[in-house]
Amino acid sequence: MMSKKSDDKPAAKATSKAPAKTGPVAIKQKPFFAARTLGSFVPALTRKAFEKYGFSAATLITDWPAIVGKDLASQTAPEKLKWPRQPDAAADDAAKGAKGRAGATLFLRVEGPRALEIEYKRAQLAERINAYFGYRAIADVRIIQAPLPQPKPRRVAVRIPADAVPLPGVADEGLRTALEKLGAGIKAKKRALK
Repeated sequence: MMSKKSDDKPAAKATSKAPAKTGPVAIKQKPFFAARTLGSFVPALTRKAFEKYGFSAATLITDWPAIVGKDLASQTAPEKLKWPRQPDAAADDAAKGAKGRAGATLFLRVEGPRALEIEYKRAQLAERINAYFGYRAIADVRIIQAPLPQPKPRRVAVRIPADAVPLPGVADEGLRTALEKLGAGIKAKKRALK
């Protein structure tokens, strides 16, 4: 005779084949992607070009007036960053920034007459840049005396009498004047772009 142990469980009863109870059917939804601005794609698209000159992010170039101020930004332009070689494990960690990397050397383009003035402000520039990024990104600033890139002059659309667009069919005086100015401006702009 078999004895039943206390830790043995009784065998499960055989069940008849009845339909399983089902809950509400889960509908699989596609993930939602919010619309993104065109500017959010720029860093990914320009990363390779900026890395060629040592800029790991375009922030230093795009935010240059906010970093150093409008006065200094009008007299200078960042040319390139030169990062030091990766130090050995035995190198002094005190020279490293918060991100575990020694600061870079910023080569700054300055026009000849302003070079001496900017030379005296090198330490101030490095402090401003490091404060903006929140770690010691720049260890040294070197001056390159070269002309600054000049922005392309905008073509100004000058209205002439031939651009006038008469609209006698518009009864409202204010609306007619606004539409005539708009038409003349469009004609002048087309002529300036040619």
